[in-house]
Amino acid sequence: MSIPEVTTSPATGDSEGGGRQVASLAGVPEVVSLTGLSVAFGSNLVLRDVTLAFRPGEITALLGANGAGKSTMIKALSGANPRYQGTIAIDGTTVHLSSPVQAKARGISTVHQKVADGIVPGLSVAENVTLDDLASAARHPLRSRRAALTNARAALATLGIDWPDSVLVRDAADLSISDAQLLILARALRGTPRLLILDEPTSALTASEADRLFGVLRALRTNGLSIVYVSHRFGEIEALADRVVVLRDGVVKSDTVRPFEWHEILHDMLGRATNLEHPHAITQRGSEVVARVTGATLLPESAPLSLAVRGGEVLGILGLIGAGKSELAELLAGLRKAPAGTLELAGAPYAPKRPSDALRAGVVLVPEDRQRQSVLPGWSLIQNISLPYLRETSVFGMLVRSRETERAETVIASLDVVTKGAEASIDDLSGGNQQKVVVGRWLSAGPKLAILDEPFRGVDIAARREIGARLGTLATSGAAAIVLSSDVDEILEVADRIIVLVAGEIVLDVYSDQTNREALVAAFLAARSGSGADSGSHIGADASSDGDAATATDSERGPRGTDAPVFPTDFPEA
Repeated sequence: MSIPEVTTSPATGDSEGGGRQVASLAGVPEVVSLTGLSVAFGSNLVLRDVTLAFRPGEITALLGANGAGKSTMIKALSGANPRYQGTIAIDGTTVHLSSPVQAKARGISTVHQKVADGIVPGLSVAENVTLDDLASAARHPLRSRRAALTNARAALATLGIDWPDSVLVRDAADLSISDAQLLILARALRGTPRLLILDEPTSALTASEADRLFGVLRALRTNGLSIVYVSHRFGEIEALADRVVVLRDGVVKSDTVRPFEWHEILHDMLGRATNLEHPHAITQRGSEVVARVTGATLLPESAPLSLAVRGGEVLGILGLIGAGKSELAELLAGLRKAPAGTLELAGAPYAPKRPSDALRAGVVLVPEDRQRQSVLPGWSLIQNISLPYLRETSVFGMLVRSRETERAETVIASLDVVTKGAEASIDDLSGGNQQKVVVGRWLSAGPKLAILDEPFRGVDIAARREIGARLGTLATSGAAAIVLSSDVDEILEVADRIIVLVAGEIVLDVYSDQTNREALVAAFLAARSGSGADSGSHIGADASSDGDAATATDSERGPRGTDAPVFPTDFPEA
């Protein structure tokens, strides 16, 4: 199906008059339309008079800062929150979507941001992929299991995934976050949805997995599917979207079509002029080694790796899934023990057996999977923030509420968390604001070493820069910070020193003012093709002073490994 000619008209739903354009596809019937959609939680109006239309053969990008109302709008559209005002119409007929089952029956399929919410523990991977069949089938259990395997293979093949039966029969709760994301996407694409809503669908995917997804989405668009795509990755939006809708404070600020004016879109998102590119301003070079890893094996069959982490700088470790990033983070944070090698902290032997040992030593970890490892659902912000610090907020074993509240309010203010207050439930926050709470919780410890594993997933550009600034302040105090990410641009924005890790092997160790995006990507490609993994030196490293990048003795390398298991929580033992 071809896309009709696009025309524009003045924006609606902008109480401040800041809207710029509304995209309209002349003569094309609307699949789903919203008129005056509003949602309130108590006295807090989080979505205000939203009027939008979604048409076949169109990818609409929905953008907004954390807390702008994107997830609230999606929950109303998907039937997850039936308590909305205004109207939703499907094919011109007004409906009230009272449940996700009803929304899906009417052709609206949704992949929510919280991956863990889309997985049913205790059911196999195949059963999770075909969950809708299980909910409605009244068949013989053995035949149902066989059908689930067959149908799951077909659904996964849509995304180019060929998992063996040994994976399909496993408990889906054992999947890594990236594999769980792929499972949920495959389930959403089963059947024939009219409107597909994807909330941060690539946040846990590798570049190749994301590329496969993009190919599927383009084919679905050609076949007439309407797609709503939420992402903080502007490169994805530029590559995929026909149209960009911006929400700010629950109001539609703009609705534009190609060519996109990104500086204007950013202004609409944040309410102020913001540069799209934000290069690392001043590269700091630390001198004192805060932590040292010597001869540790991160992955099965990998060679020993050694690394020095210096205070006074932010170390960015760049690597794809399975590169060993999380294994290194968990080793330093007391979540795993390497088969060989030693650790040092501040020049002394360091061998944490559990996260509480690491916390007492001044080492904190913001883990990769926020929902499964960091957040306690149903608990308030005060409880989530103060839990690791019960001794500090207690007197004679009794919690002092004022101390808990003071700590929580300090974290909220330091990272500009959008919330009704410290008493609010963590569940009421957007994913990005939840992440700011988790980051702030651990940085409030004043650590010697802060480790952040994929800290920018689902985080908007402003929040990413706020977190980066906090890490810079931490490093300025003499502490060390490690940021682990699979995103080149995130690392370039936040890191003083950058290490590229491929299959447990350091293939590049360089300061940010000595490299660029092209050089980092080239290091990835060279190592993965086998041409750069055994060079025996660090590309771009400068060993002219103690503060420069790690020398060969600081970074020994090894062959490719596999993903690590998911740990249940990042909280130390009380």
